[in-house]
Amino acid sequence: MRFVSILIFSGLLCFPTDMTAQVDIFKVSDVGQDTIAMTHKIFEDFDSLEKPGVSVAVVRDGKIIYKNGYGSAHLEYDVPISPSTVFHVASVSKQFTVFAILLLQREGKLSLDDDIRKYIPEVPDFGAKISLRHLATHTSGLRDQWDLLRIGGWRMDDVITTAHVLNLVSQQKELNFQPGEKYTYCNTGFTLLAEVVARVSGFSFPKFTQKRIFEPLKMERTLFYDDHERIVKDRAYSYKKEEDVYKKSRLNYAIAGATSLFTTAEDLALWVLNFQNPKVGNQAIIDQMNTLAVLNNGKTFGGAYGQFVGTYKGHKQIQHGGADAGYRSYLARFPKNDFAVITLSNFADSNPWNLALKVADLYLEDKTVPSDEEREPSVYKSLSAEHLKQFEGYYWNEKDEMSRQIKLENDTLRYIRSENNVTALAPVGFNKFEMLKVPSYVTVEFTKEDNLGGMIVSEDDENQYRFDNYIPIDLSALNISPYEGTYFCPELMTEYQIVFKNNELLARHFRLGEIPLKLIRADLMEAPGGIKIHMHRTEDGSVDGMKVSTGRVSDLWFEKK
Repeated sequence: MRFVSILIFSGLLCFPTDMTAQVDIFKVSDVGQDTIAMTHKIFEDFDSLEKPGVSVAVVRDGKIIYKNGYGSAHLEYDVPISPSTVFHVASVSKQFTVFAILLLQREGKLSLDDDIRKYIPEVPDFGAKISLRHLATHTSGLRDQWDLLRIGGWRMDDVITTAHVLNLVSQQKELNFQPGEKYTYCNTGFTLLAEVVARVSGFSFPKFTQKRIFEPLKMERTLFYDDHERIVKDRAYSYKKEEDVYKKSRLNYAIAGATSLFTTAEDLALWVLNFQNPKVGNQAIIDQMNTLAVLNNGKTFGGAYGQFVGTYKGHKQIQHGGADAGYRSYLARFPKNDFAVITLSNFADSNPWNLALKVADLYLEDKTVPSDEEREPSVYKSLSAEHLKQFEGYYWNEKDEMSRQIKLENDTLRYIRSENNVTALAPVGFNKFEMLKVPSYVTVEFTKEDNLGGMIVSEDDENQYRFDNYIPIDLSALNISPYEGTYFCPELMTEYQIVFKNNELLARHFRLGEIPLKLIRADLMEAPGGIKIHMHRTEDGSVDGMKVSTGRVSDLWFEKK
């Protein structure tokens, strides 16, 4: 039986043009020269020590048959990336956290159905049991730690510790929803799970995982990083690009569980192989991790335990990605194909999942879904700018309160979620487009109903979101004065001042400065990053507070002073 894994990590490395020499350097075997050449082609844009980049490894039949590195792990010193370069892999960490919990469950030291407050009484009593299972499947209803910190005025390059998050959780008064009712991605749950491992085992979470997972699997360059001052040999540093200039993207996390796994392409190959033939844990643990979670209504949502289950070109895929600072990562397993792929990067714009799946296309057999090139009818590839311009505008989803903008730039439609979250659209019909460089097949179809414009966003033809055209409110036509004032949140111990200045509505924060607000409709504003602000009125019509929501935080209360 064949077992294949592909691992990709970011960093750019110049290689000799002689392919045979390259193969000898990294001891590649059992791969045809044509496949090697096509694999190099995927990463050619990273093939320079003047850029951050990618590390790659492919595993089959229980061994690495291909591994490589592209680009620089450290731009200031031209350090090349290799398959043994250490990367921060962000949320790919979560499956290791769940695995640690399951090891303790197998020993009878805890149960997935235990109440979190049994182990961490600092978690408030919200009137409903939050189990470890809820935490491991993003169904707890807890607010997300990163979104709470951002709203509270923290920067993501601040030093953030487990103690900070535990204190933050202890101050919360409400849940996003009742446990088990919904799925909403929540990093908080995995920070709490890591703390449970520490309190139950008597060892720190990094030490427990080192002794119980990494050392037995001989993952010699892998560790959970909870000390932002610790020196890690051969680590890649992360970068972003602003106005064609590379800049450092700093990460000072001193917290582990939801994130902060440091590892390499070679080490992750060993982790992937443990799913096929468990040397640590057992088959029951592997089966549990691969099992879809079930909501209170009996429905599933694509989430398993620290992973997500779906399909890629007709093949079952179990995967998770990650993004922190300039680090990007992707790990996907194809269990029915005995195949897996992992991608990690030190460049914010690298799209490692896209790179990894392109590599997977070279190794997966019996592809049942046509490629992008085969799927897009050539007749639609060059629609006129005049035709495309009719789709420009602002769109609103009432159910989930999401606003989007469609804008034509350089003869290409852009799907704009926020200033720094923009996706290009490629025509697959006269009014239907595919999102480029996103993890799954997502389409945007523009519609007209009763002369009202709208669009339907479809994810893999399963989940659909209806958006209707809207025109942002003219501030000059609305009485803004009731909004002005100072708003305080006791759960975050922070405040914002809403002001109207130079015909612009702003939120002021002592750390974040002035934040522009867009008025969607009366009493509803949006801040950058898709943050929604609902102004709350009393019976007499005066504004007495506001509720702030993100995709992972709902109705956080700020009282007007």
